[in-house]
Amino acid sequence: MSIVRHEPSKILSHAVECNGMVFLAGTVPGDMSQDIKGQTKQVVDEIDRLLAKAGSSKSKVLSATIWLADIRDRGAMNEIWSAWVDPANLPARACIESKMADARCLVEIMVTAAK
Repeated sequence: MSIVRHEPSKILSHAVECNGMVFLAGTVPGDMSQDIKGQTKQVVDEIDRLLAKAGSSKSKVLSATIWLADIRDRGAMNEIWSAWVDPANLPARACIESKMADARCLVEIMVTAAK
């Protein structure tokens, strides 16, 4: 069994490939000064980049967990999510409110995909 770890830091790898699967770490926006739509767009763009690096794509996402700092942002986040997600291949998904590690962060998304 081969395991490939992409973009490791001191505490995590941003993507891990194993047995035909791709596991992404929780992805947060780089520019946390933006509103929920801007932050969500940054996150899904980064997910696209990481999935491509691992040989996958959004059409192969199996599961997504979305954390919001304020659940009232769900509608605005869903606008960006719905424009991004492959409508023919919708993943299983959960969306929950959570206190974020950085108070400026409004959204974090973690996905698992097939290769």
